[in-house]
Amino acid sequence: MKRIFIKDSKRIVIKIGTNTIMQSKMKVDYQFIDRLAYVCSSLQQAGKEIIIVTSGAIAVGATSLGYEVYPTSIGDQQALAAFGQSILMGHYSRFFQYYNQNVAQILLTRDVVDFPESLKNVRTAINSLLLKNIIPIINENDAVAIDELNHLTKFGDNDTLSSVVATIINADLLVIMSDVDGLFTDNPMRNPDAVKIDHVSEITDEIIYMASGKGSEFSKGGMLTKIKAAENILEANKAMIITQGDQPSILFDILDGENIGTLFKKEIFN
Repeated sequence: MKRIFIKDSKRIVIKIGTNTIMQSKMKVDYQFIDRLAYVCSSLQQAGKEIIIVTSGAIAVGATSLGYEVYPTSIGDQQALAAFGQSILMGHYSRFFQYYNQNVAQILLTRDVVDFPESLKNVRTAINSLLLKNIIPIINENDAVAIDELNHLTKFGDNDTLSSVVATIINADLLVIMSDVDGLFTDNPMRNPDAVKIDHVSEITDEIIYMASGKGSEFSKGGMLTKIKAAENILEANKAMIITQGDQPSILFDILDGENIGTLFKKEIFN
């Protein structure tokens, strides 16, 4: 059944994971970034409001410096994040400019959205960029965010960050582009009999159990962090889709209401 209601989505947050942006541990997928830039630029120019939440700063930084093993000290990780973030934004800016689409960088930490005044400023900044037809590209500010203070300054993963962004700016839809085509009854990479779940209306213990498992060597999370993001979205009575992210053109089909990936939404009205 087609998800006709999605056609009316105007403000869309798209989360890009590290696995999606990297072709391998030592190689950035430039072709993917180019295709993503084309799709998002086309959607923006068609009247949609696109916001991108991206991971990948540390991986891009490590690739640029030829690191095969990521550093373990906080200082080295922060330095690598700062170095990689500038390169990552350079990639985005270059490819989006090819399609005459301007982008802007916003770096967030959890404390920024926890305080009313700074939260208001974040909303104002994002809304102002969208009014100017500029696509905000958001990442966690890993150069200054640390998790030693009970996560007071750190989101911890960009699945959570994307759900926070989607709720605070009242987005109609969050699309998490992953390395699997949605939530399955078991890990499809290990179990060929695993079945994809098309629609989830609430996060139950069974759903959490299905999502349990470790992320890849590139990413901070796995399916479980996406389920936690979905929980935030459902609480805000919004919609979220987890889908395979290797072909950005799938966003056209999603926004045309095609039954792609796993939809998280309390109720569906077609």
